[in-house]
Amino acid sequence: MEMRTDKIKRAQLVDVLIAILVLGSFWGLSEVVLCGAIRAAGLPYRASILTGVGIGIMGIAIAIFRKPSMLVGVALMAILCKQLVVPILHVSVMCKANSCLAVILEGLALAGVVSLVGRKLGRSHLAQIASGVSAALMAAAAFYFIGMRVSPCRYLLSFNRPGGFVAFLTVEGLVWAAFSGILFPVGYWMGVRLRDTVLSLGTRKPLLYYTTSMALVVCCWVASAFAIAATL
Repeated sequence: MEMRTDKIKRAQLVDVLIAILVLGSFWGLSEVVLCGAIRAAGLPYRASILTGVGIGIMGIAIAIFRKPSMLVGVALMAILCKQLVVPILHVSVMCKANSCLAVILEGLALAGVVSLVGRKLGRSHLAQIASGVSAALMAAAAFYFIGMRVSPCRYLLSFNRPGGFVAFLTVEGLVWAAFSGILFPVGYWMGVRLRDTVLSLGTRKPLLYYTTSMALVVCCWVASAFAIAATL
């Protein structure tokens, strides 16, 4: 019985690690490709859209595996994907310091929020909306103070004044929260519908499951690399 239990736990751990690789790679791809597309199109709310997409992707992870701690791993994988700029463009790791800081803060904030909400998350759409909003606001608040000291851009420094924190939360934080409040429930909804398929596929057809997962990861990283190289 103990051996069977250990085997199940190992399989669950492998599933979580694969999900971190896949979802983190998709998040990283969105940060690279979507960011460039929004900038090229001259659309507003670039940071808010990217925040909402990241929070939504983490919503998928929570709905399927219900392990808040894995969100930090998903965020770290997205950061590694973003840091492809270092070997490709031959720039410093500090080039994307603040955007990477935002990603890890979003992962930490959402992990903390969903840990507190617990089972209510699956029972209430209001709890899902509130979780996305709260995590985004927490990440924005932390980003203001930490980002000012890491590698602040000219835009962020424009808020380095009396009342700047409130102004930043009003101009940026509330919009981050709006997009996250919409996209986190969407991600959670997708995760609920994917849960049985993903978990059963790993049990019934492990070779297909692992091969497909790794193929998705490779595709995300290759696409991100090409997108970064195209900026040369």
